[in-house]
Amino acid sequence: MTSVPYRIRRSERARHARIDVSADGVEVVVPSRFPMRKVEPFVEEKRRWIERTLRRMQESELEHPPARMENGGEVPYLGERLELAVRLEPGRVRSHVARRGQLLHVAVGDAGEDAIRDALERWYRRRARQEIAVRLDATVARAGLRYTRLQIRAQRTRWASCSSSGAMSFNWRLLLAPPEILDYVVEHEVAHLEVADHSPRFWRLLASRSPDYRERERWLRRHGHALRL
Repeated sequence: MTSVPYRIRRSERARHARIDVSADGVEVVVPSRFPMRKVEPFVEEKRRWIERTLRRMQESELEHPPARMENGGEVPYLGERLELAVRLEPGRVRSHVARRGQLLHVAVGDAGEDAIRDALERWYRRRARQEIAVRLDATVARAGLRYTRLQIRAQRTRWASCSSSGAMSFNWRLLLAPPEILDYVVEHEVAHLEVADHSPRFWRLLASRSPDYRERERWLRRHGHALRL
């Protein structure tokens, strides 16, 4: 009998059962016809791996404390820690966020963490478009390439993507990482404009432009789960 708490999600797209461990907990994703009696033995078989992963996540959060959604709390921003100055204005319809130095002023109409989080996410999305556009334009210019469109999203399992048409999509949560991580992800996606897959040719190209890419990949694997509000 396993002691690991988990939730189950059936997926019509899943071909095999898998376990996702994230900041939201442990989720077992199973095909639509997967027998429920097999879920618990499957989790028990992977229990040691799950526990190791959860332990590494806890250690990571000690190095990179999560955001605190309250007045006087802090949020990460490209390697900095910004202090929140939250102001409750009952009746306010549209939240307002403005940065002044190391202070992030947040005006919300409703009390509670959810209102602050929603306001901050909208602000981060706007900032992500600006921060990423500058880096992306410079990177494609150096490579002598072009992209067709930039989108800012909140992908659950991806940091970024590059379509066959040259459309670029980036996760706004990258702004919660150090700047060198964002720079690396931009470089990674621009390399996909030349090589669409992750073949040896792709990694050789990326290494020529980002020699420390392995270190950046390791950082994302270790700390990516903590990039959340």
